[in-house]
Amino acid sequence: MHNFLTYFLLPFFLSATVVIVITVAAERYGTKAGGIIGTLPSTMVVAFILIAINNGIDVASNAVAVVPAEMGINIMFLLMTAMLSRRSLSLAIVVALSVWAMLSSVLLLIELKNILLSLLIYVMFMIPSFLFLEFFKKTKSSKRVEIHYTLSKILVRGALAGTVVAIAVSLASIGAALSGIFSVFPAIFLSTMVIFVMEHGSDFAVAMAKSMTFGTPTIVAYATSIYFLYPFIGVACGTIISYTISLAVAIMLFKAMGKMA
Repeated sequence: MHNFLTYFLLPFFLSATVVIVITVAAERYGTKAGGIIGTLPSTMVVAFILIAINNGIDVASNAVAVVPAEMGINIMFLLMTAMLSRRSLSLAIVVALSVWAMLSSVLLLIELKNILLSLLIYVMFMIPSFLFLEFFKKTKSSKRVEIHYTLSKILVRGALAGTVVAIAVSLASIGAALSGIFSVFPAIFLSTMVIFVMEHGSDFAVAMAKSMTFGTPTIVAYATSIYFLYPFIGVACGTIISYTISLAVAIMLFKAMGKMA
């Protein structure tokens, strides 16, 4: 019962809440706000606390080293889902998940544990992807959209995200490399893109993808911080300080995004 609570119910309700907040924020305040909020560490926090408690701090530290590189792959997933959704949402999901699985398999095979190499891989994915959306596709941020919220609409959004994330977090305890990969499985990205494409169209989803790509340094900052802090100050203090650093990065990114189109 305890394992079911920590590995399924807790991630389910946390991620359901996160996706509801992300989608409502983007609809009410625009994709700039939604994108930054959507990339604040959420399920990853729970995943690495559980990994550290159940498998030890060394395992958690080794597992988190792959996170920046995996976030780079997640950005590719996000970009492909958003762009291909203009043709077909189902095609976009299948292709994007296939590419994600292939690239993630490479990280699994090499058992990436070098945080600096992981950060380099992230930068190699993040910068070209954002520049592609910002300058080549000239993606404009979307302002608020009018929508009538119903209880069923909110519950469906939460159930979609909660199920996907809970499964991913449940798998985030099988080996260091696999733990790191599944701890940042793009479930929030997937859920958000599906909801926005279905309810607001691909243009809104692409605008959200640009904002979320720009916001990913918040997750990378959190991962890098706990990589260094967990072994020295423990899980509790390491988590608190790392999240504080992540919030500071998010605030800076939000201010910078305010100057963009």
